[in-house]
Amino acid sequence: MSSENGTGHGDAAGAPPEQLALIRESVRKAKEPRAKPRTWRGAALAENLPVARVLVDKGVLHLDRYFDYAVPAELDADAQPGVRVRVRFGAGRHRVREGRREGGGLIDGYLIERRAETDYSGPLAALAQVVSPEPVLSEELLGLARAVADRYAGSVADVLQLAVPPRNARAEQQPSPAPLPPPPAPEAGSWGRYERGPAFLAALAGGASPRAVWNALPGPAWSEELARAVAATLASGRGALVVVPDGRTAARVDAALTALLGEGRHVLLTADAGPEKRYRQWLAVRRGSVRAVVGTRAAMFAPVHNLGLVALWDDGDDSHSEQHAPQPHAREVLLLRTVQSKCAFLLGGWSCTVEAAQLVESGWARPLVATRQQVRGAAPLVRTVSDGELARDEAARAARLPSLAWQTAREGLRHGPVLVQVPRRGYVPRLACTRCRTPARCRPCAGPLQAQDDRALRCGWCGREETAWHCPECGASRLRAQVVGARRTAEELGRAFPAVPVRTSGREHVLDTVPGTPALVVSTPGAEPVAEGGYAAALLLDGWAMLARPDLRAGEDALRRWIAAAALVRPQEAGGTVVVVAEPALRPVQALVRWDPVGHALRELAERAELGFPPVSRMAAVSGPEEAVTGFLSTVGLPREAEVLGPVPLPVTPPGRPRRPGAPPPGEHWVRALVRVPPGRGAALAAALKSAQAIRMAKGGGETVRVRIDPPDIG
Repeated sequence: MSSENGTGHGDAAGAPPEQLALIRESVRKAKEPRAKPRTWRGAALAENLPVARVLVDKGVLHLDRYFDYAVPAELDADAQPGVRVRVRFGAGRHRVREGRREGGGLIDGYLIERRAETDYSGPLAALAQVVSPEPVLSEELLGLARAVADRYAGSVADVLQLAVPPRNARAEQQPSPAPLPPPPAPEAGSWGRYERGPAFLAALAGGASPRAVWNALPGPAWSEELARAVAATLASGRGALVVVPDGRTAARVDAALTALLGEGRHVLLTADAGPEKRYRQWLAVRRGSVRAVVGTRAAMFAPVHNLGLVALWDDGDDSHSEQHAPQPHAREVLLLRTVQSKCAFLLGGWSCTVEAAQLVESGWARPLVATRQQVRGAAPLVRTVSDGELARDEAARAARLPSLAWQTAREGLRHGPVLVQVPRRGYVPRLACTRCRTPARCRPCAGPLQAQDDRALRCGWCGREETAWHCPECGASRLRAQVVGARRTAEELGRAFPAVPVRTSGREHVLDTVPGTPALVVSTPGAEPVAEGGYAAALLLDGWAMLARPDLRAGEDALRRWIAAAALVRPQEAGGTVVVVAEPALRPVQALVRWDPVGHALRELAERAELGFPPVSRMAAVSGPEEAVTGFLSTVGLPREAEVLGPVPLPVTPPGRPRRPGAPPPGEHWVRALVRVPPGRGAALAAALKSAQAIRMAKGGGETVRVRIDPPDIG
């Protein structure tokens, strides 16, 4: 053994001082705490603003607040407000190691802000991961989400799930195009048909923020008019957002905008685009590359820069009501955005909802309508069929095609296609007067009457029993129920015109357009295709079924669907004719004949104000098992003016059958109570229900109790 090898017997203690220093330095480097992703045990924190305030994606009311986390130094650059992060959530105070809180499951969230200090007294857990440095949550979008959550008694996390699309890494890595300069202000075009149309466009182009309820004239020009409103807003250097009910409608507005402005100035946000393309387009809007958005319901949260106009088409369509918590309506979200951004507002449609009429009546918005001369020149001729004609034509009654409708269809087929609208399956009224078909309603609260298994009449809202019902219109005391089969109607129409091709458009297969050649087009409401050159005629069948639905909005909805179909028919001067099979004296039928949806909405609004119904009042629905609902309502600190209707049983969903939104799970027996408050107390009602639901969830919950603010279907 050499003397070198023998020195110290291989022990470092005998090594020279320089070698000892080198060994100690190596050991020190080897044992230096390394930043471990998702735990960061022993890792150094950021020097500046080491605390991150995070909104965790839990979606439960008692956790609807922000939580503080420590920011590791290695995440300092990427951990900026608005980015997606992952954090550990659920660890107790006892799980602390080296001054850092550990444990809990990984959960997604958003970094809201960076702070120098925390209000939390215990040790903080560290941010586990910055998912992406792309800021997707702006301060403006967060404020909107908070306002929507408060409006609908929900959580901010649930709203953000609707507002921010899922991340797609490939789309995020692609740069967005450079923004284009503002286009020139458009000409008024067909807006000249409306009394204040040119002035509205000029105000948008000049940077003003007008608010209008637009009753569009029948025909295909509405999409071009909407595109001109967007172009005028872009000309002022601001952004625009348009929300429509479905993909077919969005495609029409998209085509009109492309024809008017060319490519690259707007994006189309619909589910049909796919996750990657939709997220890429959403990022282009978020980054300011594109300032005009057209889309369906989810686009109501689109983060448009310098928002100058929000527009909504056909706010009465069911598609505008979100079915995921907290179930906001696109109209109410856009109203909140209008107030938040101080931008222009345009609510348009062929018809007019009661909510739209209320905006005008309150003075918040101005009417944007055409003169009666313009209406008469654009609308088709509308004819009605009375009960007397049906009684004299028994064969037509069996085939659901009265003589007037038969003659109109035969004449229309000589000149082009004929549209036949039939109610979709499920339009089954509960009870109505045998003589005049007036829906049977409760005298104290005006709720719909139902026949229980014991044949007793009970109110579907307050549960009161009715023993001596008489029709308030004609005095009759007999009731009846109607069941309409849409498929059978379509088959009989096909047999009635064997030499004419029959096309169908409905839930399974929706047509977008049809040729202008003679054909019968049988469609359910909302699925009517556009005919080249317009339909020669339209038959609106089974109007009794649509009008007698047990719903507060039955008349308004029937008129909206009829007008939507009749608007596709050629003007009266070109021979366009519409036949509606319903009682001629009913208010919605008369409004269709006169083409006066605004007048109908104003009369409906006056009646609802007298009875205390929405939208004049604010209402919430509380549903669940009977004991759970009763117990929940006993704990809610409702406003002093609140009125509770019910609870009453809900229809049981048979196992294996599709469940309607808001219905109980199959086979379960639920009840529903309605809580009503006067104007100005809606915020207090939502806050009380949200607080009670949060306390209930924090204590373990128990049986399910669902709360929905302003339910669209209250019977």
